[in-house]
Amino acid sequence: MKYPIGIQTFENLRKEGYCYVDKTAFVYQLVDSGKYYFLSRPRRFGKSLFLSTLKAYFEGKRELFEGLKIMEVEKEWKKYPVLHMSLNNSKYTEPQDLVNLLNETLTTWEQIYGRREVETSIGLRFKGVISRAVEKTGSMVAILIDEYDKPLLNSIGNNELQEGFRSVLKEFYSVLKDQDANIKFTLITGVTKFGKVSVFSDLNNLKDISMNDNYYEICGITEQEIQENFDDEIMLLAERNGLTKDECYARLKENYDGYHFGENSPGMYNPFSLLNTLDSKLFKDYWFETGTPTYLVELLKHSGYEISDLTKVQVDADVLNSIDSASMDPIPVIYQSGYLTIDTYDPVFELYSLKYPNREVERGFTKFLMPYYLPVKPTKTGSSIRDFVLDVQEGNAELFMHRLEAFMAGGNYQIAGDAELYFHNAVYIIFRMMGFYVQAEYPTSDGRMDMIVQTSKFVYIFEFKIDKSADEALQQINEKGYGDQFIHDSRKLFKIGVNFSSKTRKISDWKISEE
Repeated sequence: MKYPIGIQTFENLRKEGYCYVDKTAFVYQLVDSGKYYFLSRPRRFGKSLFLSTLKAYFEGKRELFEGLKIMEVEKEWKKYPVLHMSLNNSKYTEPQDLVNLLNETLTTWEQIYGRREVETSIGLRFKGVISRAVEKTGSMVAILIDEYDKPLLNSIGNNELQEGFRSVLKEFYSVLKDQDANIKFTLITGVTKFGKVSVFSDLNNLKDISMNDNYYEICGITEQEIQENFDDEIMLLAERNGLTKDECYARLKENYDGYHFGENSPGMYNPFSLLNTLDSKLFKDYWFETGTPTYLVELLKHSGYEISDLTKVQVDADVLNSIDSASMDPIPVIYQSGYLTIDTYDPVFELYSLKYPNREVERGFTKFLMPYYLPVKPTKTGSSIRDFVLDVQEGNAELFMHRLEAFMAGGNYQIAGDAELYFHNAVYIIFRMMGFYVQAEYPTSDGRMDMIVQTSKFVYIFEFKIDKSADEALQQINEKGYGDQFIHDSRKLFKIGVNFSSKTRKISDWKISEE
């Protein structure tokens, strides 16, 4: 089977015999039921391929759709001029970057449909292209815009640059409302939806289908689609990894499933990670190998957010659906970017609780953050965690604490701001990463972080204090009976009290009690 890894052009995919999970029913459904749409989905989730599928449909390329679901309902196959563009092909570090990309795109369209001398601005040129496309072909225009928010995301933290991009985009998109009579269909996609002074403020008829239950499955892959399209390949993957088929499905689900785009949404698999796993026959963190956006670090840096709280908040749909560029709340961006997803929904108060979608995302996101909070190079993150894990597996509590003390002494306080927040985040990241290799639990109580780490031979109970003492930390472990559940356990128990000084920003003292 040929897997369409990195293939974002529907025509190439179909002509060259790549496997295709049929989403064409959504093409017909969108066109038949409306005109202006917006769709937000995480990166590498199939947005670009879906837009390319729409492009082929509006170009009347019926032969590409043979055997697909849309053939059961579409009979006309009328051809329309298509204006298709992506804003993904620039770094957007300079004000002129966006203008250059739009100018290049408009010039390409103008070579087909012409240009008038009076059309000097971005907006006038776009308006002119739409009008002349209709005049030249006699058909209304289909407009498909991919990754609309790339300039805005790349400029998070630089308000002046972002405001410049927003102004240009607003002028560009405002043309769509004026040209309503000439437009057959519009779909704009991105990772996020910016609110307040929005680039879409003039386009108030744009229907957001990001959390619409009719379109939960428009991008991504469901478990049923895996079974229908890849069941034989799952068997090969299972054999390669020494698993039964059921075990293989369970491992795929644990690693790559779990994205939910509404309260009733089925779990969706990340198609990029799934296809790479089937192709290589190896379970790896493929999504993170393509890079994690630096704008997430910028948000966490400016928000002063405690990382362990990311999965504890409850938010309403307005927060999840839109980003206020003036706000430093990282939750909407992290959710829309795919690093958090919907866990549960409270219909009484209309609140959503969030979680990491799957193991790949949680492990990858934590590993990505580690170098920003601790003195470890990105290439050394894995080996650094290995050293901590080996310490606890071998019962080397003293060595573990010396290593932790050294780590905390060399940390980066710039990203976290105050010392207490840094301490909580740094400790959480270390133990969260360890939790992928040993059993680590991290309940919180009254703002203090308690940790329990278990191996086959040892149990470690940690209590952390700030500006107090290691003795007080040990006393709390004993007084609150944290170790009582292990009284009859044959494993050796370590009780470890740790105190962090906000003045020196280091671990000031620690003590270990063995039982």
